[in-house]
Amino acid sequence: MTVSSPISQTLLDALWDFHDPAASAERFRRAEADAAHDDDARAELQTQLARALGLQGSFDEGHAVLDDIDIQSPSGRVRARAALERGRLYRSAGEQEQAVPLFTLAAREAASAGAQFIALDALHMLAVSDSGHEEEWTIEGLLVLDKATDDRTRRWGVALHNNLAWYLHDSGRPEEALGEFELALTVATDVGTPEQRFIGRWGVARCLRTLGRRDEALAIQQELAAERPDEKFVQAELAQLAEVDDHQR
Repeated sequence: MTVSSPISQTLLDALWDFHDPAASAERFRRAEADAAHDDDARAELQTQLARALGLQGSFDEGHAVLDDIDIQSPSGRVRARAALERGRLYRSAGEQEQAVPLFTLAAREAASAGAQFIALDALHMLAVSDSGHEEEWTIEGLLVLDKATDDRTRRWGVALHNNLAWYLHDSGRPEEALGEFELALTVATDVGTPEQRFIGRWGVARCLRTLGRRDEALAIQQELAAERPDEKFVQAELAQLAEVDDHQR
């Protein structure tokens, strides 16, 4: 039986291991070779192969994979994924100015195809790539997110709020940033992964330190340290908080 596009995000999640892109690439190659998939489904899998290659620094090879995808494909979903992954390849290679138009194209194609998940991915990439427009793209992403009903798509709220939080924090607006860190943690608590919840708590504590709320920050970091004693980012924060305490004495 032929398995048609769209490829489910559940399948892609099962094939991906972002800590091991080489193994992920091999899984995508095997999946693409499965005769049960139609042309558009195979093309979607190829875009993920290109992403896995990019994570290994094999940018030319990743672009070559995307070149093999018919740019005249009748599937807007495939065009969206191809533009998104080509943009990621350029961004990872330090060519951000070439990435932004591709992320914009991906967002537009995905919206036209009704591919909400891909549109949110593209908008989140624009929010971290299009300097000077971080807040605008995040707001657009959150408007799309408001219409999401499934939990896997709603999880994009973690990245959107977290990215905006760091932008505000690093722009000298920590009071506003704290609200975004807290929203990211709320979404992570509702629909996120354990890793996202851990990082979300760390982000809240980090912002509390910036705001001078040392005791609150310390309590959270100590809880995190109890869960993961060897987590270097937690240990670094505990050292910073101890230094703050020494200076206050």
